[in-house]
Amino acid sequence: MPLKTASVTRAVARAAVSVVAIALLWLIAAFQFFYSPPRVVPHRTDAIVVLGGLSKERLPVAQELQESLDIPILVVSTTGLSGNVEGDALCHEDDDPDLICFRPSPLNTRGEATGLAELIRQNGWKSVTVVTSDYHLLRAGTLMRQCTPVEIQMVGSQPDLSAGAWLDRFVVETGGLIDVWMQPECSSH
Repeated sequence: MPLKTASVTRAVARAAVSVVAIALLWLIAAFQFFYSPPRVVPHRTDAIVVLGGLSKERLPVAQELQESLDIPILVVSTTGLSGNVEGDALCHEDDDPDLICFRPSPLNTRGEATGLAELIRQNGWKSVTVVTSDYHLLRAGTLMRQCTPVEIQMVGSQPDLSAGAWLDRFVVETGGLIDVWMQPECSSH
């Protein structure tokens, strides 16, 4: 019996080491993809789009880029949700002809990708800058590129999150990214 107990103990130890190693590899990959994603040097495009949610963080980045790069059109995704108060307010208060507001359907990044593809088609844009949070760049960019052949330039805003909130985003974005790869939003451009 002692031999059996020793082999079971070794098997459990190997399994535990494997689980810890996989978790560490995932954490390193998640850090690279979602916390510290590759940065682009933004350039002028036909329009700049602010994805819904965290508009207090995202909208100023888009407005600053619009001004500094002389991007003619600002597009704001409206949601009516508490995380998008600034973007929704801008769309309610501003009658600027260079501001386009749209409400995605469904009310998520997939809906934003299909809505943006339609706006691109309607306006004949050849390039678009999309502003979202750093953790959302990879998944949102993947969805946008699944829905349109035009140049999509992804620019991140830096959220102020606690370590626990970052870990939550790592889990959510990992699941979302797997979903986007396994179930692409737009079958063709």
